[in-house]
This record gives sequence, structure tokens and C-alpha cells, in this order.
Amino acid sequence: MWKWECEEKPKGVIVMVHGALEHHGRYGWLIEMWRQNGFHVVMGDLPGQGMTSRARRGHISSFTEYTNELSDWVQAAYQFDVPVFLLGHSMGALVVTRFLQEQNPEIAGVILSSPLFKMKHVPPKHLNVMTHGLNTVTPSLKFDSGLTSDMATRNEEIWAFDAEDALFVRKVSVRWYREVVQAIKIATAGPGEIPDIPHLIMQAGDDRITDGSVVRIFAKKLDLSELQYKEWPGLYHEIFNEPERDDVFQYALDFVHNRLRSLGFIIEK
Repeated sequence: MWKWECEEKPKGVIVMVHGALEHHGRYGWLIEMWRQNGFHVVMGDLPGQGMTSRARRGHISSFTEYTNELSDWVQAAYQFDVPVFLLGHSMGALVVTRFLQEQNPEIAGVILSSPLFKMKHVPPKHLNVMTHGLNTVTPSLKFDSGLTSDMATRNEEIWAFDAEDALFVRKVSVRWYREVVQAIKIATAGPGEIPDIPHLIMQAGDDRITDGSVVRIFAKKLDLSELQYKEWPGLYHEIFNEPERDDVFQYALDFVHNRLRSLGFIIEK
């Protein structure tokens, strides 16, 4: 994991969790935006992605590898002794959700960005059936994810970055796929297991990767004292990479500032 500290006294810490296939290096802009606005950032690469073991790229043995990793990041964030916020994008939002369902951490607020609660692109039905058997026989067998950068964002700078990115995961294992499918099933079946922590859920209005209708249903089932749901019309999956990302960030920042005010902190404009 890495820690990026702001230059002034921190208002809080943002623990960020990236999505499937990607890594922390794609979040440079967002990390700097939080720093410029007075927040430390804690983030790492999830197991099998980014700068973790190349031998296991695109593979995990269990989804708990992800939640255990996030637990370590949260513990590191506690060391700053300021309010901690979780921000998860796509599969990262799924990791955050499963983490919250399993634990009751001291978190000031949660931001979920285009949560992966249902995939739009899955293997054909006959191949999907085969993955059950392959998961037992050859769990590390890999196949092409079928996802491309132009499906994730309209930002051509990101397309160019991804095209040259040696750390971008191109193939995923059968076990990875089955574990993610199972995690989605558990997460979406248990919104009532989420502790009463204020949430901001932001969904891309033109998501080509995840099914936003399931996110809306999930949000309606949450029993929280504070919940904000925001849909961004016309934006693709990676809302923090879209041309409108300044507006998206400001919305997230306002949520965090409002949470800090409710906790008794004075936030200057």
C-alpha cells in the first residue's frame, strides 16, 4: 500500500479501492484532488493486480483476499487519527460492500462509484456453466475479460494510457470470475447487513460495464440514516475519469465535507 499525505493538517483520510483489471496508478488525478483539498490518501493494488505478484495476475483463490487487504489499508488509515472515508470504484465498491458486511469499522462515510453489483458482459451461457467445473479442475485457467477502455470512459487520454500500461490486466482466471460472481450474489442479497454508515452512491448513467438498475435496487433496500444516490446522465462507467470528472469530484467532496460538519469539524470554504 501507499500513503499520500496532504501538505496541511488533514481533514480526514480517504481509503480508495480500485476496480477490476486496473491498479492505483490510474488514480493519480483523483489522489491529487483529494490531497489538494486537505485529505491524506491510502491506497494499494489488490491481490493479483497492479504491482502485486505477476505470477498471480488476474487470479485470486478467494474474494476474502480483497477484503483482508482492504482491512490492512483501513488499519493504516486509523494511524492518522482523523476521520476515515472509504471510496470504492466498480469491483472496488463490491470489495468495500463485502468488507462492511463482514465488519463494523469506524468509518465516517462511504462513497461507491458505479458499483459492480451485476456484470453486463459475462461468458456465453454454455461457457458460464463450464466455469463451475473448471473452477474445481483448473481454477487458474485464464480467459480474455472482454473489457476495453472505450467501454469504461469517453476520455481518450485514458485510452492512450491503458494501451501502453503493462500493469493493466488483460485476462482473468476461472476462479477469479467465480469468486466475483459469488461476492456479487452475497453483497446484493444482504443490504440489511450494511452497518449504519452514511453512504454516497454514484452511478454512471450510460454504464457499458455494470448494470445500474441493480445499483438503484440495492440503494433502495439499504436501511441507513443517511444515504445519497446520484446518477450521472451520459457518463460512462469510470465517472472519475470522464470529461465531467471535476463535477463528479466536487459532488463527492461536498458529501465528505457535510459528513465532517455533522461530526463537529469546521470546514472552511
